[in-house]
Amino acid sequence: MSTVIRKPQPLPFRARSYMAFVLAPQPPIADWLADLDASIECSKGIFARHPVALDVAAANLNADDIAQLIANLGERSIRVLGIEGLPTDSAQGALPPILRGGRDGEAFRPPDQGVEVDSVAAQKQNNRTLLIEEPVRSGQSIVHVEGDVTVLGSVGSGAEILAGGSIHIYGTLRGRAMAGVTGDARARIFCHRVEAELLAIDSHYKMADDFAADLRSQPAQAWLEGKTLRISAIN
Repeated sequence: MSTVIRKPQPLPFRARSYMAFVLAPQPPIADWLADLDASIECSKGIFARHPVALDVAAANLNADDIAQLIANLGERSIRVLGIEGLPTDSAQGALPPILRGGRDGEAFRPPDQGVEVDSVAAQKQNNRTLLIEEPVRSGQSIVHVEGDVTVLGSVGSGAEILAGGSIHIYGTLRGRAMAGVTGDARARIFCHRVEAELLAIDSHYKMADDFAADLRSQPAQAWLEGKTLRISAIN
């Protein structure tokens, strides 16, 4: 009986980027967790099913303290993908892996710090769409995890829209648009003129540098095809 010897084949590996929220705890941690709870209460589901990176550079925590903090976040349905800010010689133990080389986005201000979210007028609407009738200015964040967001004006550079459903921009999109943030892979992004810094659906994203050159300043839509974010012109 002959023996067949199989030669091992090299396994292919690919690098892939994903969008993640970054939480940077500040001491005292108990107060920081209380502030986090207040933010979650204002926008329920914002971290649901999304990876989170933990930046502990300013927290002054040892490995046991970090493990306890990760457990505290887990109780809030926040899953930590990896850790930033640990020295390379730190004892990691069973902690998530160290992350390096992340590409920063603009800071996201949680809703309890004056960010425009579901207004009283929006809550009186008969559907789950949040209608924004004015332009979204630079630095503003619109968060509506319960449904779609429609903006009748433009979205300025440095502004951001986060929606649980789809996003419709009837002007120029110069900021960031993140649709399906609670896990809706069927969500889409539509805009009359795309000059966006970032487009994302259900944690899959593309930065401005990844857009095809012929899409700039054109009406466009973005959607997920499997796990790939597609962007095309609207003719």
